[in-house]
Amino acid sequence: MIPAPFDYVAPSTVDEAVQALAAAGEDAKVLAGGQSLLPVLRMRLAAPTTLVDLGKIAEMRGVREDGDALVVGAMTTHYEVQRDALIAEHAALVKEATDTVADPQVRHRGTFGGAIAHADPAGDLLAPVLALDGELVLAGPNGRRTVSAAEFFQDYFTTALAPDELLVEVRLPKHTGWRAHYEKFNRVAQAWSMCAVAATVRTEGGVIEEARVALTNMGATPVRATAVEQALLGAQANADTIRAAAAHAAEGTNPVADGNSDVEYRQHLARVLTGRAVAAAVGA
Repeated sequence: MIPAPFDYVAPSTVDEAVQALAAAGEDAKVLAGGQSLLPVLRMRLAAPTTLVDLGKIAEMRGVREDGDALVVGAMTTHYEVQRDALIAEHAALVKEATDTVADPQVRHRGTFGGAIAHADPAGDLLAPVLALDGELVLAGPNGRRTVSAAEFFQDYFTTALAPDELLVEVRLPKHTGWRAHYEKFNRVAQAWSMCAVAATVRTEGGVIEEARVALTNMGATPVRATAVEQALLGAQANADTIRAAAAHAAEGTNPVADGNSDVEYRQHLARVLTGRAVAAAVGA
């Protein structure tokens, strides 16, 4: 199908993009990598009056250090994130998850910020950002504001972004020396996660000193597995303690039944995949 007619704007700065959104009103759409938006437009499930293309905004690309944090531009592609040395050193969990996103074609076009702003509960980057206590920097007519990942994701495909705001960058606290793994279960024909687990841990002398665990597609938003984290704290990094901690993975979740699985199966997956993710992260 052919998309409905729309006006097209391609600003070269964040300020210009914010102005374009404000002028276009609530019926405008933002185009980042377009991997989720373009199919929707072609099927006419969305009919924006204006499309604001962020592709020419150089300041929204790249990864840089800022003290104890990494700053990832929202227009940085998945391919660039995969190969960035700073990400590999200080946010290994993000690299682990990005490696599983879709396929090479999508990773070359899709963007880090676009996937996060889309807020698909089955998307693979939301849980890692939540697990790392990431912060989202939003730009609007009244300037910039910073929102924690826990506050940013609000419901299915719903975030704290106002209609006239852009996600311009993601701030990730450095987790240097932390080991990480992203364990994902999906149908072979699709890359969308039926369930996935993002786990990163800091060990010392065979003891888990700190742990961060978050779940993909176990609710309307990514879910922090706090009961698992608490059970791992101070525990020996061995198979028995990890298995016992993983038994708490489904606590506080609210998965839905769909054509892929029922609720009980997703809860089972959460426990199994959590055990695998933490074990892989610690090398157990």
